[in-house]
Amino acid sequence: MKPELLFLVAAVGLATWLFRFLPTKLRLKRGEDEGPLRGFIAATGPAAIATLFTASILPLLTAAEGAQVALVLGVAAVLAVYAWRRSVVMATLAGAFAYGLGSLV
Repeated sequence: MKPELLFLVAAVGLATWLFRFLPTKLRLKRGEDEGPLRGFIAATGPAAIATLFTASILPLLTAAEGAQVALVLGVAAVLAVYAWRRSVVMATLAGAFAYGLGSLV
């Protein structure tokens, strides 16, 4: 196994662990609306989702045309249902369903 790959796996694992561990151990003052630490912790969730999304779609962008159709349908369903219902659960289920239907095509 290449050392670069092992380093990448270790770095991603450490970063993921820190993003999950640190917010539970840092003591934030209640009622404090501003501050760089609070902003950092608030941005951790969306940043993690964006990273996972990017890592998930990159292989699909270079795959066969059918995979790209399924990807577009899944992402469109997620965005449409979230805009309509403002529910992450409903949007995720709709995206998975649309992606599954798109992969049958």
